[in-house]
Amino acid sequence: MSQQSAETLLTGVRNFRDVGGLPTVDGRKVRQGVLFRSGHLAHATTEDSAFLAGLGLHTVFDFRNAADQAMEGPDVALPGVRNLNIPLTDPADGAEFWKMVRDGELDQLRALLGDGLAAERMTTSYRTMIKARTAEHGRILHALAEDSVPALMHCAAGKDRAGLSIAITLLALGVEREAIEADYLQSNQPHRRYKVHRSEKSSAGMSPEVMELLAPLFDARATYLGAAFATIEETWGSIDTYLTEGLKLSAATLTRLRSRMLED
Repeated sequence: MSQQSAETLLTGVRNFRDVGGLPTVDGRKVRQGVLFRSGHLAHATTEDSAFLAGLGLHTVFDFRNAADQAMEGPDVALPGVRNLNIPLTDPADGAEFWKMVRDGELDQLRALLGDGLAAERMTTSYRTMIKARTAEHGRILHALAEDSVPALMHCAAGKDRAGLSIAITLLALGVEREAIEADYLQSNQPHRRYKVHRSEKSSAGMSPEVMELLAPLFDARATYLGAAFATIEETWGSIDTYLTEGLKLSAATLTRLRSRMLED
């Protein structure tokens, strides 16, 4: 089944895709059917659940925090699949921020998000996720190397927390940087984008200015991912040192990870 047809089958899950087929720097490819990414699974329909159950997943990694789960609900239960919740830093800082996004008037949103502040918030969040979440990202990669594939990673929109965790996984697999960025930017496709929720009580509603202020929060931008990569190099000097010293991945673990997830 093609990725396009797989996506059209899903009505309650957005931003789903298999990252299989991405090329590595040594001429290999990520295996099909071992690593998937998506938005949250809380609104999966019966048909969506049947499709996801058919992927043969071992583990679903849910990177949402308690505020996300309270707002959207828990993931649907898939038979025989382990659900592993590893909360990561949310660029939106939880429920209070999303209340502002939903209800805020223009003056409030301008003060919070205008003059480049929204994009700055996103860039800072990506840098923070790299520096402050090494234990979590190391745990994810150790799990994948041991027994957790096939795996699906998601957060709320499947763009930032899941997007960065996927990018780190692909770095560990030796995937070409350009291919990692291209996969990340696929979250901008209209059918994959997170649906913006705005309160009908707000007089500003979905006005063009409001949507322009909110755009940096809902975009996948190469500058965000670039800030994450730059932080790795500034902090550890190289990807290899980040993997071994930052994420505590031994040579044996990396070999096992690659043997599980790359084509022979």
